[in-house]
Amino acid sequence: MSIAASVVNGLRGAALLARGRAEGLLCFPTTMDDAARSFVAVAVSVPVIVGIRLIAWAEAGVPANGGRILLRDLMVYTVSWLVFAIMSYRIAGSVGRTEKWPRFIVAWNWCNVIGNLMVMLGGVPGLLGVPPVVEQAAQLVALGWALWLEWYAVRLVFSAGPLLAAYMVMLDQIIGLAFAIMGMSLGPR
Repeated sequence: MSIAASVVNGLRGAALLARGRAEGLLCFPTTMDDAARSFVAVAVSVPVIVGIRLIAWAEAGVPANGGRILLRDLMVYTVSWLVFAIMSYRIAGSVGRTEKWPRFIVAWNWCNVIGNLMVMLGGVPGLLGVPPVVEQAAQLVALGWALWLEWYAVRLVFSAGPLLAAYMVMLDQIIGLAFAIMGMSLGPR
């Protein structure tokens, strides 16, 4: 499968899952080669991550060292993405689901793109000058939907119970938060 076909299938599958349609899993191949190819989702997410930062700056103002902060954000995001992928492989092995990991990582990579897009879109009402309560509600709904999408994908791909799925989502969030804190302490402010 070409990279372009992989992107189209991945986004289609993740969009179906985001609407609660389990048949989205059929868009995600199951080989290790396909799993490796699906990491192009990191690059596909870059404009969305930039958009999230720009929305934040639209309200707070762009700092003088904005370029360095944006570069730091992208590096932290990429490293935390890869660390979770490695951790998920180990967890899959420890719960006897190693054979399901390639499809999981394909689904997870593409669901991350859709989840990040949801988070970015949750910030748009604030740009439009809506009351703060509406802005916060939009952000909360978007974040909740993105977290649910990841949880749903874990449940489907791994045939996992709700607790294992919640554990995987929490681990992903903890890894992202830990790397964000480290990045902020080491990089420009």
